[in-house]
Amino acid sequence: MGAAPRPMDAFDARQERGTREAYERYLRGMDASMRQKVALTAAHLLCEGTVADMGMGSGAGSSALAALYPRLKVVGVDLDPTMVAGAQERYAAANLRFCVGDIAQEVFPPSSLDGILDSSVLHHVTSFGGYAPPRAAAALTRQIAALRDHGTLIVRDFLAPEDREVWLDLPCTDGDGGNDPRTCSSAALLERFAREFRSLHSAPGFPVIREPGAREGWRRYRLSLRHANEFLLRKDYRIDWESEVKEEYAYFTQGEFEDVFGSRGLRVLASTPLRNPWIVKHRLEGRCELRAAGGDLLDWPATNYLIAAERVRPGEGVRFREAGEVPSVGFLRMTHHRNRQTGVVLDLARRPHVTLDVVPFFESGGDLFVVARMSHPRPVLATPAARRASLDQTQAPHYVTEPLIVLQTDRALGETAEEMLAGDAGIPAAHVRAFHAGTTYYPSPGGTQEEVRSVLVEIAPTFVSDDLPNRSGFGSSGRVRAIEVEQVLRAAQVGGLPDARLELSAYELLLGRGRAPGPWLGAELEVGETAGIDRVTTFEALSDRPKRRLFEQAPPSQSPGFLSVCSSRFEELNGTEEVVATGDLQYVLPKTRSACTVACALLARRGGELILGLDDDDLPAAQCFTGNSQLLVAPAWRLPLGVESMRSARAWILERIASEYGLRPGRIFDLGGRYHPSAGLSPEVVYPMAVEILEQTAGGARRLDWVALEAVASARGELLDGHLRLVALRSMHALWDQVAPAGKE
Repeated sequence: MGAAPRPMDAFDARQERGTREAYERYLRGMDASMRQKVALTAAHLLCEGTVADMGMGSGAGSSALAALYPRLKVVGVDLDPTMVAGAQERYAAANLRFCVGDIAQEVFPPSSLDGILDSSVLHHVTSFGGYAPPRAAAALTRQIAALRDHGTLIVRDFLAPEDREVWLDLPCTDGDGGNDPRTCSSAALLERFAREFRSLHSAPGFPVIREPGAREGWRRYRLSLRHANEFLLRKDYRIDWESEVKEEYAYFTQGEFEDVFGSRGLRVLASTPLRNPWIVKHRLEGRCELRAAGGDLLDWPATNYLIAAERVRPGEGVRFREAGEVPSVGFLRMTHHRNRQTGVVLDLARRPHVTLDVVPFFESGGDLFVVARMSHPRPVLATPAARRASLDQTQAPHYVTEPLIVLQTDRALGETAEEMLAGDAGIPAAHVRAFHAGTTYYPSPGGTQEEVRSVLVEIAPTFVSDDLPNRSGFGSSGRVRAIEVEQVLRAAQVGGLPDARLELSAYELLLGRGRAPGPWLGAELEVGETAGIDRVTTFEALSDRPKRRLFEQAPPSQSPGFLSVCSSRFEELNGTEEVVATGDLQYVLPKTRSACTVACALLARRGGELILGLDDDDLPAAQCFTGNSQLLVAPAWRLPLGVESMRSARAWILERIASEYGLRPGRIFDLGGRYHPSAGLSPEVVYPMAVEILEQTAGGARRLDWVALEAVASARGELLDGHLRLVALRSMHALWDQVAPAGKE
């Protein structure tokens, strides 16, 4: 183990944010893009150190980071001395300063920073540098030199799509047919844009062809997806149109971003295309249509992109690749279970031992912090199946932030956790104040026999950022760090935290202490009054339902062949593509379905009360653990192999809700970011969605039980299905002002 943990130092009282109410008002007062920026940024930064906000503009973002994270020293950097002077006058804090600097040149000494943020700024480097993407790569190279080992580089900017020809349908009646961008129609604006895009270039513009087939009042254009993307990103910026057409927003594809980072010795922690729900709702849907060249509607391109990575030591690994099959490792076992009533046989992959999530926490300055492990290798997420399992182009990182995990064997829980904390996290027994009960749940019970138990360990306030002893079998086991609990939730809401286990423990910490989970940063949920809902009940009544044991063991010959256990060799590569470590692992993969799952919170309103639909299912995993097969679950489905976009997934899910449950669905919402329920066991990725239910009809083979959403907090111990636990808690969080869970602040 490295240096001893560092107890929290006292810091200047002027850095305090004041009361919790003031803190909440401050965060809610930010505009949506600023809140997203802060949430995504801080998810990958240490709680202390020096962070540079490159191209900080007005300084509002730098000020927000400094105010929300007072142990960080924030330096706002801008090329314009006037902007810097204005920021210095407008914002003042003991942990905040501003300086003049060119983000494409050396601004800070080598190895002097713990974090760098480039938010919507690198496209200026390329646009005003001859539209040359290598200029952005050169700027990043100089910035990386300023990072310390484990320092984090975060870029939030625009994303170039993989190019192809598309159709773009635009209204020609939402303005006049003239050339003034402030008054002309969207169709006329595209025609002007096609003439003057990249106006600083010697040959501006791009080809666009008008096609037949648009409906009345609209026009259809054939153009490249990249140019359609550039237009959609700026079509509403009409006041400053002449300035906007000088710039090329998107300069790298997602693959190019990842290659630039990896080749420079950066380990990618997040690579996430973002679709701002407000922009989609108010600027895209109903105002334009993007189609494949042939007519099928396409998903909207990303409105922003986040890539976060840490600088590793020379020669350390930055990514994994699956190198081929190996003989069975013998860790996982496949079992098969027949339903006595239906005769259906289900596959189940069994993981040995109980997984114990140890979550140290402490309170400081009114905030709760958890200690987690960061940059822990998860090679299973590097499989081709994991890369294909993306409805929104988000790519799973190969190194993740997650709880401190230990497999419990014959040692008692307290002994197991205490030994792991001292040996791995550098938290000696003398720093442990108390153990508290956590949660028990099954991360993905439809196909895996895995039980997770968490234990919440109260410790003396301690910020740590040391390397973990390497027990992973690869180049490292990551490092430990403290993260503010509400920040865990904010990061998960905007797609910055791929592991769901840390999020669930964060909810348990807050709700168990009667604390609100903070502002919701995801899509705003809207639920209207529902007709025909019956079977409204309580968790207590559901707990008293008759016990059932529907499964019996079946021989392998009767397996439907739904799941397979794969044994593969994984290679860890450094920035120059050299193999630095290898290891053989097993993982679970569906044979006939995608590795994508959609888990739904079905929400209704009955007499003004918000209610949540629960499916009383029977699963062999539940019977293995409790002896009984009944399990309350969220409606969830593994997607068919042909469903490969968010648009097609939503359509498929809405049809399933109607046909299986006899419900008429209304609006469907993304319920925060996607997550991996068990990244060490499977490349499965789950897309949580909330669905408004308009009516209960007479059809459907299954009926749901409905419970008050406000009861979720107090009855969360009943939620053993990991998917149900997550979508229920996120729904309650998103609708916090409309529900009154026990202990609500």
